[in-house]
Amino acid sequence: MKKSLNMLSALLLISFLSFGQQVPADSVFSKFYKATGGKALWDGVKTLNLKRSYTAASAAPYDANVTVSIPDQSISKSKTIMKRSFVYTVKGNEGWIKVPIGQRTDVKDLSQAEQQNMRWEMYELLAPFVDYKNRGLIATTVGIETLNSIPVTQVELQGKGVKYNLYFDSKTGLLQRVRKNLAGVETTTDLSNYSKSAYGISYPTKLVEINSLDKKPVTIVSSATINGQVSPELFRR
Repeated sequence: MKKSLNMLSALLLISFLSFGQQVPADSVFSKFYKATGGKALWDGVKTLNLKRSYTAASAAPYDANVTVSIPDQSISKSKTIMKRSFVYTVKGNEGWIKVPIGQRTDVKDLSQAEQQNMRWEMYELLAPFVDYKNRGLIATTVGIETLNSIPVTQVELQGKGVKYNLYFDSKTGLLQRVRKNLAGVETTTDLSNYSKSAYGISYPTKLVEINSLDKKPVTIVSSATINGQVSPELFRR
């Protein structure tokens, strides 16, 4: 009995010490920045253009071009499906969608929920925790666990109406998984195949995404251009 109590006390002590020595969330983020090119490069990001292809077992594949301008707080996303391009845009406090109808284009306002989702996406395309404090988010280290047999450090990032659980490879510092909860929908994205952009920042070129509504994995292949020229026409209604 005494031996069992001593063992239990030792386990509790180890657990307490491990919790007390938990790595701060900012240190986890710093390790990621260092592993992907350095904080100075990340601080210099002004624009991002992503070319993406989406494939799923139960749906037709499609392509998308996404352009972000951080200084203008703008994002434009063009989805091409069956040779028809649907363009979603948020600029400042406005948001709209352009829908091709025959030889003309119809423009409709996006709902406030759709606009807010795209504002979160603006940073998710880089990393969800970029400039997180100024965006009203709080980061907390949850602890170390195992993901696909690899030790990862989990950080919770929470803001008004949204929560991210971020899983970083404890050895390399690279972000391996993002679990996002927004409006009652949970989306899990696994990130892999990190590649260095011409700008110098490394980013995941392959993502596998699944949400709690469709429950069907979608594979996304990306190529990025950072701080390239951005046409003002993209953000004109």
